[in-house]
Order: sequence, then C-alpha cells, then structure tokens
Amino acid sequence: MVVFFLLLLPVLGLAGRLFWLQVVQGDALAQQARSRQAPSIRPVAIRRPIVDRQGEVLAWDEVRVRIWAHPVYFQFPGDRDGQRRSAAEVSQRLAPVLNLPAADLEQRLSGQGSSIRLLEHLSPETGELVKALGISGIDVEIYPQRRYPQGELFANVVGFLNLERQPQAGLELSRNTQLQQGERSPWRLGAGAGAVLPVHTLSMGAITDDAVPLQLSLDARLQRAAYTALSAAMEQWTATRGAVMVMDVHNGELLALASQPSFDPGRFWQANPRHFRGWPVEDLYEPGSTFKPVNLAIALEEGVIHGNSTVHDTGSVVVESWTLHNNRNQVHGVITMPQVLQVSSNVGMVKTMLRLSRERYWRWLHRLEIEQAPDTDLPGATAGQLKSLQVFRSNPIHAATASFGQGIALTPLKLLQLHAALANGGWLVRPHVVRGLRNNGNAMVATPHLPQRKRVFQEASTATVRNWMAAATRPAQAPGAGLQPRPVAGKSGTSQKALHGSYDPDTVITSFVAHLPTDQPRFVVLAVVDEPRGQETYGTTVALPVTYRVIDSIMALDNLLPAHGGTG
Repeated sequence: MVVFFLLLLPVLGLAGRLFWLQVVQGDALAQQARSRQAPSIRPVAIRRPIVDRQGEVLAWDEVRVRIWAHPVYFQFPGDRDGQRRSAAEVSQRLAPVLNLPAADLEQRLSGQGSSIRLLEHLSPETGELVKALGISGIDVEIYPQRRYPQGELFANVVGFLNLERQPQAGLELSRNTQLQQGERSPWRLGAGAGAVLPVHTLSMGAITDDAVPLQLSLDARLQRAAYTALSAAMEQWTATRGAVMVMDVHNGELLALASQPSFDPGRFWQANPRHFRGWPVEDLYEPGSTFKPVNLAIALEEGVIHGNSTVHDTGSVVVESWTLHNNRNQVHGVITMPQVLQVSSNVGMVKTMLRLSRERYWRWLHRLEIEQAPDTDLPGATAGQLKSLQVFRSNPIHAATASFGQGIALTPLKLLQLHAALANGGWLVRPHVVRGLRNNGNAMVATPHLPQRKRVFQEASTATVRNWMAAATRPAQAPGAGLQPRPVAGKSGTSQKALHGSYDPDTVITSFVAHLPTDQPRFVVLAVVDEPRGQETYGTTVALPVTYRVIDSIMALDNLLPAHGGTG
C-alpha cells in the first residue's frame, strides 16, 4: 500500500499539472503559441487598383512569386517514406525552371537553417512550373507587389507604399482603408524557433484581377500634357518648383494636378523625402494679382464699385506711413476696372478696396474661408493665413496689401477653388479627385459624399468680373503680342516672396489663372511657377504659356471648344 501511494503521488501531480496548464492557463498559452508560430508575419492586404477617369491604371497590385525551401522535408514524387533528398539533387531539378546555375542554388540551400527564402519577385508562370515539379519542401508563395505604371506623373497625388506595403503618402495613405479589399492572405505557420513551416502559404488563386478599382477624376492624357508643359517651363526658367491644376467649376472635380519636383513611386527610396509632399495642396503662398478678381467681386457685392467704375491711378498711394507702388512705378491715370486688371494696377486696387470698411473686407475674406483648410479628399490640405479681425481693423496696411494679393497666404488649391466660384456663378465647390469605386461594367459601386455647394457671390457680380477678366486678357492675345487667341478670361500674378521678414524683389512666384470658355465657363486652369530665374520673370512670361498649352490640350482632347479659339 505504501509503494502504491508513493507511485500514485507523481501521477496525481502530473494530472494536477495538466489541469493547470490545459484548463486554467489554456487560453493564455494557446495565444502565446500562436504568437510564437507567426512572430513577424502580418496578413498582406490585397489593394484595389487606382485608375483615372478613362480607366487607365495608375496603381495596381502585380502578382509575384516567392520560393521557400525547407531542406529537412526534401522529397521527390514517388520517394519512399522517410527518404530525404540532398540540396544538390533538388538544385538539379530546380535549375532549369528557375534559369539559374545548379551550383548557385545548391550553395543557397546548403548550410542554412530549416527555412530558407530562396528567391522572390518571380512571375506566376515560374511559380506554376516550380509547383509542377512536386518537390516536397519547396513551397510557392504568391504575394502582391504594388506597381505604378505612370511613374512620376501622378506620384504627388497617388503616393506610394514602402517595402513593407505600408502607405506613406498621397491617396495610398489617405484612402488606405478604402483601397484594402476584404480578402487577405493566410498567415504562414512557424515553429517555436521562428522557422517557417511548409504550410498555409498563399495559393495561386488567392489573388485575383477582378478587384473593383478606385476611380479618380484625373485624366491621364491631360495630366501628361500639363506635366510636359510644366517641365518645359521649369527647365527654361530654372525654377524651384511648379504646379498645374485643372478643375471642373461645377462639381469641383480635378482633371489634372501636376506638380514638380516629383519622384518615381516605384523607386521611392531614390527620391528626396521632401518631394513626397503635394505642395499645391499643402504649402502656402501669397497669390499676388491672381487674387485681384476675387477682391473686385467683393467690391461689387458691397456696392462700392459698379460696371462702369473708374479709379485714378497716380502710380503710388500712401497708407499711413507706407507708400505702395505699381510695378516699375508706372502711372496709368484714370482707368476702368478691366484696365485695372489689364495693367495689374496695385494702386487702383488699393484705392478701390479702401472704399470698403476694413471690418467688412475682413468678414468677406473670412466668409471665403481663407483661414480654413479646403474641404478636399487630397491629403495634407492646409489652412490659409489671415490676420485677426482686430489686427486687420486697426492697421489699414493689411487691407491695402491684401487688395493686391500680398499679406495673405493660401494654397494654390484654395485659389483654384475661389476662381471656380467666380467661374460658376458664385458657388464654392469642393475640390476633389476621387470619383468612387467603379466595377468592370463601368458602373459606379460607391461614390463619396459631397457637401452642398455654398453660395458666396451673386451671379451678376461674377459675370461682371469674368467680363472684365476677358477684356483684360484680349490685349495680350492681340496680333503682335506673340500669343494665339484662346477663349479664356484670365489673370496673371507676380508676387514677391517674403524672406527674413521682408520682401525680396528678385525672388518671385509667378502664376496665371484662366476660366474657359469665356461664356459659361466649364474649367479653371491655374499654373504656378515658383522662383523662376532670368530676365522678365512675370506671370505673363512664365506661367501664362504653360496655361495656354494646357488649354490647347483641353480643346484637343475633349473637343470642348471650337478649334479657331473664338472668344465667345
């Protein structure tokens, strides 16, 4: 009996220990086991393609193959149980399929651990040939690799994934959840020591090509034309950076958003990280004279000017202790509002806007949401800068400089939105590039919710400003001016840049904005070229030719406008 109980005690101890491990700690230990079996393997999300408005592919997941080797399991079809093949034998069979020397494969398979990542970035066809060999211990894993066939053309909009397939910029980051599909690859089972076991690798059929794409409003043909025109100007003027944007004024869709410097998202590691930013959406600048039409619409709304108003341009104007001048100190005398825009009279604008109380002027800028980030699906949208009401009201110099587009700051995207309001009859629309998910039948599956348009100007005021802009643009298109006529209402801008607390007259940012066609505009085109170098660097010499080349592309691509370019 004593011996029996002595033998029984260890059995009872083992039973108690098993009860403790399996029942009391069972869940915790099972979770710990799973975490050790797959310590660093994350499920790989299959991402949707991104396409332009015509269906041209901008980003997609390409199917690639990775080969895993597990030497302890090497067997050929028909081998008896327990038989193991050597690395040399396996290499001889793999070499013709992988188009590699057998000696190189043998070297990779010898003297390493029990789980070897043999090769990757292979084609699915190669993977099928490897599978057909039927070698036990050789596993074929299918995985997606993000491709960007347009290169740097859409990089600042689309963004990119890093080598771990984590989104880093652009729509890849801001639309990450929408771009991920529900299907995910199975996890790979690993031993406790971390070796990958030959089970649960992704099968050939796990990645399909029928994913519903995310469609953008951008047009690759127009984007390419804009990028090419911008590149030529950047090279000609040795500029620091530039951007070209085209917007549908009625719904806020962007048909082109080209910017430089750019980068190849497929080789992002070779690029300067500063180039990953979409600067037309994220960076502020002082718009200069391209803001003058917006100010004239405000003055019309307030009744301080009308269709036949004039102003006396004396070449300079004193505001408190400040003396403000026209470009090159030109004196224009008594001029009409279209002439104010044509000669880009700073003095005329200051005298016009000072007819309005500073508080009313500020409230108009506030109503236009200058100091708010534009409501857009483009990531990184930045709010503009506007002095506080107290500062703006107490010091008239702020209202004076704002009248010709200096002293306030906004993004090129915000300026485009404001000009769209002038072009569409006074409505503030939401700038956006995402149209929604579209299936193979070209039917929209899901569309983003767009907020209601906000009226900021009366239609009569915007029509008057557009007529003034058209009248101001015609002299630049007259015979002898070197420009072929286009049916546009435009305005150039050349604004000095603030450096170290003061404006540098030799460092400018040039721009040109155009509404087209003149009557019932459909598009607004904005070109911005920053810090051009050379003689005669103005909006009319640097940015206007870029805008006109893009307008020519719009006319050619969509047959929107008559080829003769009449002004309507």
